[in-house]
Amino acid sequence: MRIPPRITTLGGAAALLSVLFAAGPGPAAAVPLPSVTASAAVTASTVSPATTVSVTAVGSVCYSALPSQAHHTLDLIEAGGPFPYDQDGTVFQNREGILPSRSSGYYHEYTVVTPGSDTRGARRIVTGDEVREDYYTADHYESFDLVDHGC
Repeated sequence: MRIPPRITTLGGAAALLSVLFAAGPGPAAAVPLPSVTASAAVTASTVSPATTVSVTAVGSVCYSALPSQAHHTLDLIEAGGPFPYDQDGTVFQNREGILPSRSSGYYHEYTVVTPGSDTRGARRIVTGDEVREDYYTADHYESFDLVDHGC
């Protein structure tokens, strides 16, 4: 059984607490989310007119808007498993460079079951080591949405 790294380390909680205490005055209920910026693999100046470019970005999605299978996957992650696929909990390399750049081993991926699919399908949850840093992709890492657990 794999236990998600964010459960087994205090690093994520310590980082969140340091941000909260260093943030200064503000609304008591405000909790900063990880910094997320849009990124593209190629800039317009490096693309010829004949080149097709897929520009991807990190957006956000309300927890309530996720498919029920994603809720189930997030519940399994919180519980530490068991997971339905051997690949669940493995290190996500962020080769696409869409998620914020972090050290190797920071991100882990989990399958979101696709009803009717004979394979793992394209849907995944990718977690970061920070508390509640969960990303959802429905298109096998072409785009990601940061899950907003507050809505």
